[in-house]
Amino acid sequence: MPEIGYKLCSEECGPNDLVKYARMAEERGFTFGLISDHFHPWVDAQGQSPFVWSVIGAIAHATTRLRVGTGVTCPTVRIHPAIVAQAAATAAAMMPGRFFLGLGAGENLNEHIVGGRWPEAPVRHERLEEAIEVIQLLFQGGVQSHHGKHFTVEKARLYTLPDEPPPIVVAAGGRKSAELAARKTDGMVGTSPNAGLLGHFDGAGGRGKPRYGEVTVCWAESEAAARRTARERWPISAMDSTVLWELPLPRHFEGVAELVTEDATAEVITCGPDPARHVQAIQTYVDAGYTHVFVHQVGPEQEGFMRFYEREVLPQLGRARKAAA
Repeated sequence: MPEIGYKLCSEECGPNDLVKYARMAEERGFTFGLISDHFHPWVDAQGQSPFVWSVIGAIAHATTRLRVGTGVTCPTVRIHPAIVAQAAATAAAMMPGRFFLGLGAGENLNEHIVGGRWPEAPVRHERLEEAIEVIQLLFQGGVQSHHGKHFTVEKARLYTLPDEPPPIVVAAGGRKSAELAARKTDGMVGTSPNAGLLGHFDGAGGRGKPRYGEVTVCWAESEAAARRTARERWPISAMDSTVLWELPLPRHFEGVAELVTEDATAEVITCGPDPARHVQAIQTYVDAGYTHVFVHQVGPEQEGFMRFYEREVLPQLGRARKAAA
């Protein structure tokens, strides 16, 4: 069985709550967390979007064991990769051995705010690959320069570095990004139990590297309440992925959400208080080949969700892990 982690959802939680939930996740038995890096929430009902690096700094001092990664940061438009490298190095220095850097090609929703043109997908992936090279270069220490197609770095040095550079993982939604993750980084992040995607990752050199899979659930006292919350807070789960990359504002997602039914949302989000369904949702990712699965609880019931997982779900997964050993 994989390690089980917790999604620190910046679109739904304010900064102080994220710190509280990180500490609580550690206490309840989750071993790692991924924290989203957004400028906007997807829809206004989510209601939050704090600056991720400030929150990570606070989490570093509020926890002692929890490993934390960005899930994920786009280092190509809104923030220059040299600045991402500095932020990640500082985070890793604050929590030695407990921080990893998750990167992705981004969404127009968060990146258009600086007035740059939102490029088409092949260019986004080209920029991401070069950004990874810039970050890895600066992680080496010393004075470094880079003059590439998309980014320039002139005589830059990261003075605050951890003893070991933090691992880098890349979000993969298709073959090209999975192969990029395998070739250039230490692991991948996925949001669907797609064994074929992991096959592309393995085939390009990813075999033996960690694979982080995000499972979205909505725990509540009743399935009906969970379904309502899932539809209100996370209608994007039932939207085509190309919509997620291209639309620029929450109100545009809200327009698409009018076409998303409660049934459609419940088909992709595990809703309700039945522990067997939650275990099965995680098992689907295990069967696909993920080594780490992190659980995104939709809505305000974060504390109830964690109590439920500590009492009903994590013990079942632990017993399954022992039986498989």
